[in-house]
Amino acid sequence: MNKQFLSTLLTTALLGASNFAFAKTDINMSLVFTENELLTQELIKVADNIRERTDGEVNIKVFPGGQLPVYKDNLEQVVNGANWIAVEDLSYLGDYVPDFAALAGPMLYKSYDEYLAMMQTDYVADLTKKAEEKGIKVLNADYIFGFRNMITNKQIENPEDMKGMRIRVPGSQLFISTLEAMGAAPAALPFPETYAGVQQGVVDGLEGSILTMYSTKMYEVAKNMSKTGHFLGTVGLYISPTVWEKLSADEQKIVMEEILAGAKSNNENLVKLDEEYTQKLKAEGVTFNEVDTAQFNALTADVYNQFPKWSKGVHATINAELDKIRASK
Repeated sequence: MNKQFLSTLLTTALLGASNFAFAKTDINMSLVFTENELLTQELIKVADNIRERTDGEVNIKVFPGGQLPVYKDNLEQVVNGANWIAVEDLSYLGDYVPDFAALAGPMLYKSYDEYLAMMQTDYVADLTKKAEEKGIKVLNADYIFGFRNMITNKQIENPEDMKGMRIRVPGSQLFISTLEAMGAAPAALPFPETYAGVQQGVVDGLEGSILTMYSTKMYEVAKNMSKTGHFLGTVGLYISPTVWEKLSADEQKIVMEEILAGAKSNNENLVKLDEEYTQKLKAEGVTFNEVDTAQFNALTADVYNQFPKWSKGVHATINAELDKIRASK
């Protein structure tokens, strides 16, 4: 065996090792939810399962609690083609496909099942295609974390009770417009600063789900939940189509299967935890009260007219889809 042949073998081996290393895909997943929240825990399991089933070739690293950019900046990473999965609600997707934000609008859904059925409609499929043309592939939008309510130290029953209250909201115009319509003074405060903000009186409260209130221990600084149900808290998982196409067909299949399984597990556990955490919050001294939903419905209906980029009559279009869903049951 001559030296040239040995050299060729060595070079081939090194190139093979290099190509194997290059084939590994590291993808950052960024979300604002804290590590101990149900949704984060489910996504960590999803990432672990994908890593195991692809023998480490698809390595999704989950960064909860806003460690990496979130909200608008999160989606920008995807659009810019980074190895990135953004976990955000549909209102941020609306920056690229406006009508997606309307699907996250106020006072739409009466149950989790209605939302899940909406995500399977041709209407949403068409919006999903438009998002991909803008550089965002919607992997899944079925992850639910509960109806959002008012978390304060004051019982709220009607819009008059909310007048002037400083309520923390995400930095989304949809949230800001909705809370303004409901009578509050919205404050776009980063979520990691919200606990201290309530504690120190910077804000009078926040809006969020039962799971968020319990998991983040917000009940230590806010002792009342008024059940406005003004938004259904959901998120989608978004990736760059360019990054997606780097994965093999088998890898894509595994990723989609595990993300779908994660959504199913998340939503099943959510139903159980809603009741469990309600009881735990009551044990921590939290009180719950019903609200005059008719008044809030009337006020928030105008929110759908405040976004010029949304299709004309989008509120009626979405409600027509929901009517069909309800009629089919």
